[in-house]
Amino acid sequence: MNILISACLLGMNCRYNGEGQIIPNTDQLIEKHHLVPICPEIYGGLSTPREPSEIKNGRVISKNGNDLTEYFERGAQEILALAKLYHCKYAILKQRSPSCGYKKIYDGTFSGKIISGKGVLAELLLKNGVIIVDETEIHKLT
Repeated sequence: MNILISACLLGMNCRYNGEGQIIPNTDQLIEKHHLVPICPEIYGGLSTPREPSEIKNGRVISKNGNDLTEYFERGAQEILALAKLYHCKYAILKQRSPSCGYKKIYDGTFSGKIISGKGVLAELLLKNGVIIVDETEIHKLT
């Protein structure tokens, strides 16, 4: 089975701070599935590293006040095209991200407060029938 996965969770240095993080048990996933690494921010045209961003009033705003919604939406559309191309029914996404968060995201104040919500990519994938798990739930796919 082909599964989309946030590239940062495979250790690729594409997070806003230029770092990645390897999540446990990816070796078990790789043995059973074909993982398709994605980074919607990069596909949308943003650089790495980049200013942290959060969702506020339905818009993705960087910490310095720039509206980056267009980049996040473009990246989400590109990832959706990959999901369709590779027939991905599942996605493993980085929790709390303004792109990939699907249960919880930051509240838009850059204070570290977490609220219920979905990132731009997570929302689009869900609307298109892709089942999402975050990095703490990969056991559901192993």
